[in-house]
Amino acid sequence: MGMVGGGDGAFIGAVHRMAAALDGRIDLVCGAFSRDHDNCRRTGESLGLEADRCYERYSEMFAKEAARADGTKMECVSIVTPNHLHVPIAKAAIEAGFHVICDKPAGISFDEVVNLAKTVEQTGAHFALTHTYLGYPLVWQARHLAAQPEFGSIRKVLVEYPQGWLAGDAEKSGSKQAAWRVDPQYSGPAGAMGDIGSHAHSLVEFITGSRMDTVAARLRSHFDDRVLDDDGEVSFTLANGATGTLIASQVCVGEENSLSIRVYGEHSSLTWKQMEPNTLTERRADGLIRIHRPGTDKPLCDEALARCRLPSGHPEGYLEAFGNLYRDFANIIRTPTYSPTTPLPGIAEGLRGMAFLEAVVASSKNGAEWTELAPSPEFRGVLGALP
Repeated sequence: MGMVGGGDGAFIGAVHRMAAALDGRIDLVCGAFSRDHDNCRRTGESLGLEADRCYERYSEMFAKEAARADGTKMECVSIVTPNHLHVPIAKAAIEAGFHVICDKPAGISFDEVVNLAKTVEQTGAHFALTHTYLGYPLVWQARHLAAQPEFGSIRKVLVEYPQGWLAGDAEKSGSKQAAWRVDPQYSGPAGAMGDIGSHAHSLVEFITGSRMDTVAARLRSHFDDRVLDDDGEVSFTLANGATGTLIASQVCVGEENSLSIRVYGEHSSLTWKQMEPNTLTERRADGLIRIHRPGTDKPLCDEALARCRLPSGHPEGYLEAFGNLYRDFANIIRTPTYSPTTPLPGIAEGLRGMAFLEAVVASSKNGAEWTELAPSPEFRGVLGALP
């Protein structure tokens, strides 16, 4: 694997590298970690990479790695840059013959992700998005339980993702992470909704097995000179008839990474919290409450068990969930016959994610008017198809 972005001082690059290495399936062999070549060289040196495989530009990396002999060249690339570079880098990588695993969202506009989707389809390359929370075993258990007849039709979904790290003007205090996330040139049309609301959206669709089809949204910034939203709420409908509310805010003082979801069916409900990821609570209409816990020795569905690494009582968390995505990605590349029960989040999820963000922004600009996630007819089928 090669990497674009993630140089010294970046948060998510190190997380991707740890996750990719967790199962011994992927070796990092090269990188274009930063436009600052000294940073790139320093990062590569700290990771034990050969100096001549720390590249000044991703275009140089793709050209030189493609020219290397089979067995020594990069086979896939991890993209961990600000959002505006996701599509151009992914397209260049795929056209050079490499598979791509990319941080979310897929891009900064629906149209450019449509363009990327065409490249993916034409080349047959593997493209994956790191919607991290879809790697947790109990998220898969929740999906399994919500699909059972005894759960009944899904009626209501409440998902919230509050953080507090932008409650002050962090972008003026030297935070590179804050600076690009509040700038539409780099982040895209949405701020907090794009950064963390996109995770909440993917979690809703994954657990319910139904796509979001209309939204009514209110977005706002709590600072006059902060262009993108730092706070928002979305009412939504699902294709299966359920309704719900999604909250994404980065100005909730004291909150850390409090993603949580509640799914209500006719006969049962489910509650999962990312900061307590090893507990899934199921409450039934007859008063029975079941607590589901992860572990290779637990009676979970096959999909959840496949994502457990340790016996019960040994907590598994964020890095393990991230690692599950990278493990599936490696297996798909290495083994043509490998077929995970549910595919990795990929270009279809990328398209739906951008359709969600653009509809939310449009709705908010129009006074929270109900707005369809109305993609181009060419990709309506792709957006409707869930894993």
